[in-house]
Amino acid sequence: MWNQVYNPLANEWLSTLVAAVPVVVLLTLIASGKVKAHIAAVIALIAAICIAIWGFTMPTGLALRASVLGLVSGFFPIGWIVLNVIFLYRLAVEKGTFELLQRTIGGVTPDRRLQLLLIAFSFGAFFEGASGFGTPVAVTGAMLMGLGFSPLAAAGLSLIANTAPVAYGALGTPIAGLAQVTGLDPYLLGAMVGRQLPFFSLIVPFWLIWAFAGFKGMKEIWPAILVTGVSFAVPQFLISNFVNPWIVDIGASLVSMACLIGFLKIWRPKTLWLSPALRGRDDSVGTMPATTMSTEKVTTAEMWKGLMPWIIVCAVVLVWGTGWFKAAVNPIFTINYTVGGLHNLISKVPPVVAKPAAEGAIFSFTYLSYTGSGMLIAAIISAVVMGFSPGRLVKAYGETIWALRYSLITIAAMLAIGTLTRYSGIDATLGLAFAHAGFFYPFFGTLLGWLGVALTGSDTASNVLFGGLQKITAEQLGISPILMAAANSSGGVMGKMIDAQSIVVASTATNWFGHEGSILRFVFKHSITLACLVGVLVMLQAYVFTGMIVHP
Repeated sequence: MWNQVYNPLANEWLSTLVAAVPVVVLLTLIASGKVKAHIAAVIALIAAICIAIWGFTMPTGLALRASVLGLVSGFFPIGWIVLNVIFLYRLAVEKGTFELLQRTIGGVTPDRRLQLLLIAFSFGAFFEGASGFGTPVAVTGAMLMGLGFSPLAAAGLSLIANTAPVAYGALGTPIAGLAQVTGLDPYLLGAMVGRQLPFFSLIVPFWLIWAFAGFKGMKEIWPAILVTGVSFAVPQFLISNFVNPWIVDIGASLVSMACLIGFLKIWRPKTLWLSPALRGRDDSVGTMPATTMSTEKVTTAEMWKGLMPWIIVCAVVLVWGTGWFKAAVNPIFTINYTVGGLHNLISKVPPVVAKPAAEGAIFSFTYLSYTGSGMLIAAIISAVVMGFSPGRLVKAYGETIWALRYSLITIAAMLAIGTLTRYSGIDATLGLAFAHAGFFYPFFGTLLGWLGVALTGSDTASNVLFGGLQKITAEQLGISPILMAAANSSGGVMGKMIDAQSIVVASTATNWFGHEGSILRFVFKHSITLACLVGVLVMLQAYVFTGMIVHP
């Protein structure tokens, strides 16, 4: 048994700086734009292994096994989702059904700003609620590209939009993970998050359009933005506080889409934005030529043909995301592999946990209930309906794997870094640095959630990583543990747009390989600013508007 060491250099500041090396190396290399993402990820992984072994005294065998476990976890489920989403997208493009979808959405509104609201925010929130784990960015990024948005606009704006719904993604999986590690009631945690994120469900649609069209362009469509935000925020609050935390995104996104489409039947902006280019950018990223959408109206038959693959996806993903489906298939279609030489050989110790706890290392290969498996089944059904031959289908799948080879390597390496930092205690060292903030802990504790998602690529993983620390620190400072546990999740959603895994998913979905640095530079300022705003809200809830805090 090896006990994690959180101050290996006997100096908290120096230990924290060393712990930050892997993530700094990763983000710096990607942001530079001079190193390909998969190479940057491998270099950062090597740095993380070196820091874990020589900086944090982790035995070499444990460090290597944790890295391998992370590599496998990177492909299942994240890479598996991306592979099959892009497979379906390529099939739809080949048969022309994606063009019909473009024209169908253009029939709702030809205005690029309103298309962003409908697809990136409302429709993306539906996929976040149904499956999460990169699905919404993959789907909406591909759809926006098909509608003629530039690669940077499609990728960056999909990432910005995929924030407010994340805490309730995959049918409330982040809340369930948070409840598991803290021992707090998931209904109370979900309700507390539901008193934080609705404010940002109002803000993010305005922020999204401002980032794309500038203040003037945003002001021209403010009624539609307000309808989108209010129709999402209100159901988000009501469902999370009075129903349950599992169906929040599904309900809120459906209401938001219905309200926006209904509103656009009676209102339209005075000026239509028909250009796909990203305004305010003078480089080749923003002005890159994009496809021009046909203005020819679609027939009813063509509309349903264009929507058909995505209707199938929605139906399958909804089934795959339900608890009863997982409970029915997992006992039969699951392979549990215990990682020998790692399982229960590492112990987390106080102050990260209340008492020493062994870290398990079991890889559960739930191959049928993976969201990516559902996406593959949906793609095959859609392919049959679209008229693909079996031979062409197999060849198209091979072409997709080849096209995504570097992205899959990158995603696997990203998860390896996140897994290694968790087992080595590197992440806990970074978290403890935030815990020393005293009076300002509500603010910095929120940023800890942001950091957790930036490191791991998952709000669920961040909650599992730092949820216990948030609870312990809050109790020591006399702050509500429910507030701070929820803040970890709410702050974490803003880190979703800068985590390397999401950026790779976005670049893959938009077929814009090698430009991950451009995407990161575009979204970083939005991520940190919104995370700080969440921190300010949590500070106000902790000390001023204490009546907003949920109590047992």
